[in-house]
Amino acid sequence: MGSRGFVVLLAVAAFACCAVAMPHWQSSDPIKFACYLIAALLVSPLKASLPGIEGTLSVNFLFTLLGILELSLPETLLIGVASTLSQFYWKPARRVKPIQLIFNVSQVTISSAIAYGTYHLVARYVLHAPGPVALVAAAVTHFGCNTAAMSTIIGLTEEKPIAKVWTGSYLWSFPYYMVGAATAGLVHFLNAHIGWQSSLLVLPPIYLMYRSYRLYLGKLETEKRHAEQVSNLHLRTIEALALAIEAKDQTTGEHLQRVRVYALELAKDLHLTEDETEALKAASVLHDIGKLAVPEHIISKPGKLTRDEFEKMKIHPVVGAEILEQVNFPYPVVPIVRAHHEKWDGSGYPNGLAGEDIPIGARILAAVDCLDALACDRQYRKALPLDEAMAKVAAEGGTSFDPKVVAILQRRYIELEKLAHAEPLQAPPKLSTDLKIERGLAPAAGFAESPDAPLQQATSNHLSLVASARQQGANLAEACRDSSWSAEDVAALLSVRLRRLVPHQAMALYRLNRELLLTAFAGGENAQLFSSLQIPLGEGLSGWVAQNGKPILNGNPSVEPGYLNDPTKYSTLRSALAIPISGRGGVSAVLALYRTRSDAFTADDLRITEAISSGLGLAIETAEPRAAAGGV
Repeated sequence: MGSRGFVVLLAVAAFACCAVAMPHWQSSDPIKFACYLIAALLVSPLKASLPGIEGTLSVNFLFTLLGILELSLPETLLIGVASTLSQFYWKPARRVKPIQLIFNVSQVTISSAIAYGTYHLVARYVLHAPGPVALVAAAVTHFGCNTAAMSTIIGLTEEKPIAKVWTGSYLWSFPYYMVGAATAGLVHFLNAHIGWQSSLLVLPPIYLMYRSYRLYLGKLETEKRHAEQVSNLHLRTIEALALAIEAKDQTTGEHLQRVRVYALELAKDLHLTEDETEALKAASVLHDIGKLAVPEHIISKPGKLTRDEFEKMKIHPVVGAEILEQVNFPYPVVPIVRAHHEKWDGSGYPNGLAGEDIPIGARILAAVDCLDALACDRQYRKALPLDEAMAKVAAEGGTSFDPKVVAILQRRYIELEKLAHAEPLQAPPKLSTDLKIERGLAPAAGFAESPDAPLQQATSNHLSLVASARQQGANLAEACRDSSWSAEDVAALLSVRLRRLVPHQAMALYRLNRELLLTAFAGGENAQLFSSLQIPLGEGLSGWVAQNGKPILNGNPSVEPGYLNDPTKYSTLRSALAIPISGRGGVSAVLALYRTRSDAFTADDLRITEAISSGLGLAIETAEPRAAAGGV
């Protein structure tokens, strides 16, 4: 039932109360009734706004309690309705909506009628006489009905837990109802012994009660602001840590926002508690914070990870949890971050949790993180169509992912994608990662020499090939020093010799020119697709190799920037081997071999390619610029 349905239900109940009461109108003392009504209208503007919600609290309940003791039910209801209307139309802060007016009049009518009935039932059938206990019962009933109705409508309207609204915004007012009951009882006592005119003395205590309200609510507002400051501090901590992740891996900004939108929507469908939802919100941004401990060349590698690299990557959930343990979040963020790579069947890491032993937030995060990762470009592959990505995630339901989470995701993923696109992406501040610091000539301990990385031990049947490749490379380098060759000439001769040792369908040589890799040579199948590439340093396969000075084995050729930008072109190449070629000042070029079969190159192919090209860096660096792309 929505908020409008609840208001309609209250309105019907209020109409029924009036229909029962008003035909029996009676007033034993019209002047007393008129004075009570005027007094109620005078104090109706004395209301205080409640902290954190759209609601107010007034002192008019005191006249309802007086009406229960002194007046008939119709008179009591009329005072309640009149004072409510006065609250709305006496100097309103904003335009009154009809549905708000209907709700407030209805809930006051119902609360007053039930409290009136409670007092007389207790007095007649329990105590067999009027007394303070009956008055307390009426005050408690009025408090319960009034605050329950207010909490329900606020919870339905603002999508907050009704019980939490009641405990956080209304429960504290219970003592004031008891003070009001005591005041009403005192006035009733004075009326019996002095006359009803003494009830006018209640106006000063009402104002004092109002001032007490305001002081207490001011204290609540101060505490609320302090809580918001703490919450904002946690939020700024989250944003700062997320910025640290983006400084390490520039591809995560949009991904994190999309994962957050997906995850929070699934949290609503799965009815997570507020603390679980807040934890998931933080974890959706921070789940990869542990990548700060993973070497950057592994994170940005545009190819498959080696076993050793994967072992280093697998530490990031544990390290992330250890980092976030120091933040002392008020909700369980750490278990989600630690478990976001666990799998439903227990084959995940780091702890091999299975099924519902995995925190629900981690189960949601794992599924949505995988879906968005598949649907986004990665260093090692192009993005999949969203439907195809969803099909892959659905196929892992019950194996890698919670089937219940997958079922909801499969039902809503198109809607969630629209929601994610509708939310504007907040660009993080630009970090000065490219800044060159002029001061500081050397570390205190001095500089270390950079030893050449040793070759991995080759298999015995390829030792001779590696030696032969090294010899051919040395001969080629010697020939280049004695001739005025262009880089294209060097690469063409290298291609001829290398083809006999390492089978490939295409080869490209990219020379580093400041921050760009420019094609010096492209030959073989699809050579025209490589011939005009200008690859920024750090991007794609070759850009990553040039920036990190490390080779890539069996990377995806399609991730080279600009390689397949033209939709009319199609490439059959499926795997790449790319190695850095070093000159006098570091990497001067990148040599890339391509094949049509996936995972076609072996570790021995890598060793041979490194061996034959190991001496060509200086020759390529000093060679004449390329005139035009060639082929072999």
